[in-house]
Amino acid sequence: MSYLPLPLLHVLGTLLGHLIYWSSTQYAQRLRENLRAAGLHSDQRSYDSLLNQAIAEAGKSVLELPWVWCRPVDQVYAAVRHIEGWEHVEAAQAAGRGLMVLTPHWGCFEVVGLYFGKYSAMTNLYRAPKLAWLERFMISGRARGHSKLAPADVSGVRQLIKALKRGEGIGLLPDQVPGNGEGEWAEFFHRPAYTMTLSGRLAQSSGAQVLLVSAERLAQGRGYQLRIKPITLDFTSSVPLQINQAMERTIAIAPAQYLWSYNRYKTPSGVTPPTSA
Repeated sequence: MSYLPLPLLHVLGTLLGHLIYWSSTQYAQRLRENLRAAGLHSDQRSYDSLLNQAIAEAGKSVLELPWVWCRPVDQVYAAVRHIEGWEHVEAAQAAGRGLMVLTPHWGCFEVVGLYFGKYSAMTNLYRAPKLAWLERFMISGRARGHSKLAPADVSGVRQLIKALKRGEGIGLLPDQVPGNGEGEWAEFFHRPAYTMTLSGRLAQSSGAQVLLVSAERLAQGRGYQLRIKPITLDFTSSVPLQINQAMERTIAIAPAQYLWSYNRYKTPSGVTPPTSA
C-alpha cells in the first residue's frame, strides 16, 4: 500500500470509509451521534453533507497510514506543503524551553510527531494497539528522524519529564481517553468527556511551551498543512477544559476531518460517570 501515491490512497480511502460505515452498525451509530451532538451544522442538509465528508475522511485516515509509516521519511516531510505558526516553535527553542505538542485526532495526526522530529528531539507518548502484530509497524513508522516513542505508562511519563528537562519536545494526543485516576470530566462539544490531566501537570511543572498542532489534509491528496497554535494555560481553573476548548476551535476549521467515530465519551473502567450522564 505504501508504494501507491497519496492521491490514490485518499480516493481508495473514501471508498473504504463508506464500506466500513455501511458494514458496521455500531461504528456508524457512534459516528452519527458524535457528529450531530457537536452542533457544527446549521440544518439537516448541512449535517448530511458533513456526515458524508466525515465518512470519507475516516477512510482516508486508515489508508494513508502505510504511506506515512513506510515511505522514506524525507518524502513524508515533503508532504507538509504549508506551515502556519512555526515561529512559536523557534521562539520556544531560542528561550531554551521544552515543547509540549498536543495533537487531537484531527486530520493526519500521524504526520505531526514525525515532522517535529525532523528538527529536534521529540518523544511521543503512545498506547499499544489492540492488534499485537500492528505494534512493530507503528513503532518503526513513528520512531524515525529525531522522534522516539514512550509507552503510556509510568515509565513513559518519566521519559516525557526527562525530555522536557532537557528542553526537548514531547507529543501527546489530548483527546485520547485516559484510564481511571488519570483524567477529569470536562465539556467537549457540549458533552462531558473524560479528559487527561497529564498534559496540564507536565506543563505546570516544566514551564514548557504548550502548542496545539494539527495536520489538515489538503484536497486531492496534495499533502498536509500544519497549524501551530500556542496555548496559554490558567492553572487556577480546569486545564482539561481549556485544552478541550482549544481543540474545538481547531476542529471547527474542517470538522469533517475529526475522527468522530472515536469513542470519546466513554466512561473508563472504575471511573464514576459524570453527573449529567
